[in-house]
Amino acid sequence: MDFALDDVAAEVVSMARRLGREVLAPAAAAYDRSGEFPRPELQRVFESGLLDPEIPESFGGAGLPRWLDALVTEELAWGCAGITLAKTANNLGLTPILVAGTPEQKERLLPAFTRTLQFAAFCLTEAGSGSDAASLATRAHQVAGGYRLNGVKRFITNGGVANLYSVFATINPALGPKGVVAFAVPATTPGVTAGKVEHKLGIRASNTTEVVFDDAFVPDDLRLGAEGDGFKVALRTLDLSRANIAAHAVGIGRRATDEAVAYAQERRQFGQPIIEHEMVAAMLADSAMEVEAAHLLTVQAAWRADAGWDFSAHASMAKAFASDSAMRAAERAVQVFGGYGYMTEYPVEKLFRDAKIYQIFEGTNQIQRMVIARWLGKERRQ
Repeated sequence: MDFALDDVAAEVVSMARRLGREVLAPAAAAYDRSGEFPRPELQRVFESGLLDPEIPESFGGAGLPRWLDALVTEELAWGCAGITLAKTANNLGLTPILVAGTPEQKERLLPAFTRTLQFAAFCLTEAGSGSDAASLATRAHQVAGGYRLNGVKRFITNGGVANLYSVFATINPALGPKGVVAFAVPATTPGVTAGKVEHKLGIRASNTTEVVFDDAFVPDDLRLGAEGDGFKVALRTLDLSRANIAAHAVGIGRRATDEAVAYAQERRQFGQPIIEHEMVAAMLADSAMEVEAAHLLTVQAAWRADAGWDFSAHASMAKAFASDSAMRAAERAVQVFGGYGYMTEYPVEKLFRDAKIYQIFEGTNQIQRMVIARWLGKERRQ
């Protein structure tokens, strides 16, 4: 086991760190206030080659391993998790094509994302289908040459800006998971529209909307996998994306800790910097320990996925632990800042708001614990 980065990986991480600090962080507060989509900053990330780094080289991408992409995401999220979420949503939206697409589908759909700034979205969640992802109401009716999609997806990241949607629908709700079908649906398809824009507590630079499918025709050659494989494709996608979500949380937790340490070194009370007070020092130490552990769990989960090892439970561990740790680190940072931490002129209140969603989306942390517990039972039976 070697924790050292080779020259190429070190340069990639360094580039991501510069983008996070010099491009994303200075813009974060303004986008948080306005809720506008940060297209200029994402253009800079795209020009660096780090917006869709997991697209294979054969399709024009960088072909980065997932563990290195996790490090990139961590650095970008340090600057602004909301802006970075557009990148991670691209990864999420394109992964069904990577795991279930035919060579022809990959050649048709992926290169466009390496040539110009484009966005993808993952359309699984519905009003009545969150943690119970198999209970979809969006229907796929088979017709001559393809399918007609009807339904509404909720809380879709990149929903209002996406050029391509990965969509999950059911051919028959009575079939449960076995009735789910996955599709790649261009945003220009007649009958596909972005619906209500969501106004959120945090990650406000991220575009989140409904996506409406009104008798939208999708040809057979845009179905991903066979009928009934859609639920497996969705689960595989979520497994692969969780390390990236964990990396987001690590970035938030590390930024919160960095801000709290810097403030505690400058703020003086009772004649000394507050970092010299044991209670403050203990809070900072707890944050540092948890964020470092979350970082290691995250890189391990991504590395296991790259290596072809069993990684689903490890990805759940990373996602749950990293997001819980980020929430605690952000809360401690607000506490260290005291009254100033509650004010919008300081960054820690935004970090606190941003952190919360990572305990919820891509499978709540309660669901992650269920995944881990099932893995423990399976391991003990073997």
